[in-house]
Amino acid sequence: MPSVKTNLRRRHLLQQVSSLTAAAAAPAWAQPGKSADASRAIVIAQVVDFSQAQQDVSKDFLIGSRAAWQDVNARGGIRGRQVQHLAVETDGTAPSLVRALDTVRDNPLCVALSGSVGDQIASQIVAISRQGNLNIAHAAPWLQNSSLDIDDRTFPIFAARQEQIAYALKTLSVMGLKELGTIYGTPQDYTAYHAEVERIATGMQLTMQSFRGAGDLRLMGQKLTSSTPAVLLFIGGTPELADFAQGLEKQARQRYLVALADVNLQTMMQMGTSRNAPVIATQPVPLVNSSLPVVRSYRETLARLFDEPPTPLSLAGYIAARYTYEVLDDVDGPLTRQSALTAFQRRASLDLGGFRISFNAQRRSSNFVTQSMMSANGRLIG
Repeated sequence: MPSVKTNLRRRHLLQQVSSLTAAAAAPAWAQPGKSADASRAIVIAQVVDFSQAQQDVSKDFLIGSRAAWQDVNARGGIRGRQVQHLAVETDGTAPSLVRALDTVRDNPLCVALSGSVGDQIASQIVAISRQGNLNIAHAAPWLQNSSLDIDDRTFPIFAARQEQIAYALKTLSVMGLKELGTIYGTPQDYTAYHAEVERIATGMQLTMQSFRGAGDLRLMGQKLTSSTPAVLLFIGGTPELADFAQGLEKQARQRYLVALADVNLQTMMQMGTSRNAPVIATQPVPLVNSSLPVVRSYRETLARLFDEPPTPLSLAGYIAARYTYEVLDDVDGPLTRQSALTAFQRRASLDLGGFRISFNAQRRSSNFVTQSMMSANGRLIG
């Protein structure tokens, strides 16, 4: 069972985002000060996992999407029609997802799904779509799973886990890296991801040791031995990573923790980390302090609409919505569910203010990955 301190830390984190959750789950047209002609509106649905394990990811991603759609409406919508941004909340379970997709499917004004988040929900929607049970464009999901076959109704624009791991480990190659340790934050993380991670490590010719979290991650960090690899890939959420990193305080040997895009370094800084373990986190979007036009637009829009600091996850949500807008705004003729799907199926290359989208033969776009590092003294670099 998770430790009492872990649960308290998790509850504290979720309390911080709870005030935003209710507002984020409301469609843009239902928020104060927003109105639209419902008879002419276009509905864009976003399925969001607000389970305990995913709230810290989904909250930021959804804020970025909300900001983008509100900005689109302020500028006249899509070809003069306002966008109803319908955020459909789930609790991460299969029945909840089925109900959410029924809501989307049964709404005749809904022309596309955009920015489904987090990874497991996005992966389940891909599987349902591949089975032919969802005839609607699924644009820009937060899809970290690099093992899934992508069908002709799914349009991923963010680098998946394989590209993120390869990028992170490449930067450590000067250390002559031959061995990698992988820490799974929970048994569920192990079940969902270990086969994929082992496949990636084998492809990179790395020997891997796996450690499955099933309780007190701080204690696990304390008990590592000298035979444990110096570079540790962490698969799990932010609170779990913070617990594990704090356990490394007792280790004399310096470790390097490599986290992926589902970890929020800003939250990590608030929760504390180890002096012996710098944390390197990948992100499939530009750095939030980048001078790229799309990032400047994101920062300006976020500052104007929300009292929230820029984060990679909300930037990803913003980019997901902007990509969806650009494709829909270019539809020939009446905008319907079918014409929207046809437009996405062209998989046209697009330069979104410096973030380039170009699909490959596997129907995926983007090997674009950046990374930030939280140094051992708690400074955020990059």
